[in-house]
Amino acid sequence: MYKKVLVLLFAGVLMGALDIAIIGPALPAIKSFFSLSDRELPWLFNIYVLMNLIGTPLMGKFSDLYGRRIIYVINLLLFALGSLLVIASHNFSLLLVGRGIQGFGAGGIFPVASAVIGDMVPKEKQGTALGWIGAVFGLAFIIGPVLGGILLPFGWRWIFIINIPFALIIIYYAWKLLPSVKKHVWHRPDWKGMILLIASLSLFAYGMNQIDTNRFWNSLLEPRIIASLIAAVLILPVFYFQQKSSVSPTFNLSLLTSKQLLITYLIAFTAGLGKISTVYLPSLAVNAFHITESNASFMLLPLVITLFIFSPVAGRLIDRTEVRIVLLAGIILLASGLFSLYFFALSKTSFYISSSVIGAGLSFLLGAPLRYIINNETTEESRASGQSILTLFTSTGQIFGAAFAGGLIYSLGGTVHSYLSVFAILGVICLPLLPVVLKLRKYKTNNVPGH
Repeated sequence: MYKKVLVLLFAGVLMGALDIAIIGPALPAIKSFFSLSDRELPWLFNIYVLMNLIGTPLMGKFSDLYGRRIIYVINLLLFALGSLLVIASHNFSLLLVGRGIQGFGAGGIFPVASAVIGDMVPKEKQGTALGWIGAVFGLAFIIGPVLGGILLPFGWRWIFIINIPFALIIIYYAWKLLPSVKKHVWHRPDWKGMILLIASLSLFAYGMNQIDTNRFWNSLLEPRIIASLIAAVLILPVFYFQQKSSVSPTFNLSLLTSKQLLITYLIAFTAGLGKISTVYLPSLAVNAFHITESNASFMLLPLVITLFIFSPVAGRLIDRTEVRIVLLAGIILLASGLFSLYFFALSKTSFYISSSVIGAGLSFLLGAPLRYIINNETTEESRASGQSILTLFTSTGQIFGAAFAGGLIYSLGGTVHSYLSVFAILGVICLPLLPVVLKLRKYKTNNVPGH
């Protein structure tokens, strides 16, 4: 039974991931249709990422409260509704609303899918299952641009039209296959906590997205940006104390105070920082090899293929060895790939090799290992919330890393050497994780906390 459920979960994750990868080829057509400026166009991504960030913890909590099936179906319905609004949009505002609803719905798909694996899949096979979910992201970024290129001649709206039948099929099977868990004790959702969390995440994401990396420090000190970031930080202690007094908190405080979980979140944040290197690798290729941005994106194909291949390998290794070994290997591979860009003469061959090693490291760090720990450190009542917090830390690391790396690159002159220096710095940041990982406990099949 659970194998059919896994196929269903993979399909849902693929749909959500595809909508990030598939939109790339359509951006010029969308820009022309709506007469967008270069400043407006990034909001097609930014609004999706922001609402995804907000949707993740809320949908995770609702999944723990009301059951996996109903929330997973609601996520898919929201994604389909957002797609319909994008298809029907004749102005940029409606287009952004549709993309935001898509992002909000997609925000719950991955953590709920990971929680379902923790609920239904035998422990000795959870690593493999989580690994294949990670591989789905690599698959999406392989086929997304190709599928987008095939559909684009029929009009840019077709890259969103395809979501509708796909979503409806997944909804049908989700309702049929996923368990509906009835909660014996009903608690009112923690609306105050959710509002505080949404406010903090929104202010943080807005402030970081508004930073101009070409003039990082001056931009950071602009009143609207610094005020947003300070307000985002100040809300957090208010959120924490509000959670302590709540009957049904958005996050059970054990999820925020457990030593094992805090170590896992720290690894996720740092891995998110390291992952941002994949964003700047195409820019490095453009500057180093004097090629177009389109061709530079294709140079990331070995990295994406490596992600697709090594994610399930990481999952299998967890089931056969120990999660700490997989994480240590991931840190070493990620740091090695980043260092090799700096220390070895840069050529297309060394670029491909280094980026592939980076991809292998990210496969061993993100996805299966960390989500496996969350499933083992939480109970069914808090599992999706734990998965959501993990996603938040990874996303926060990426958002922070994008601004940090971009600002540092341009402050160093924006040259090829600037990019290489920043990659080396990211590699150095990864190394302190090695002793941190050793502080994690060993996880055995017959010793699952919370069960």
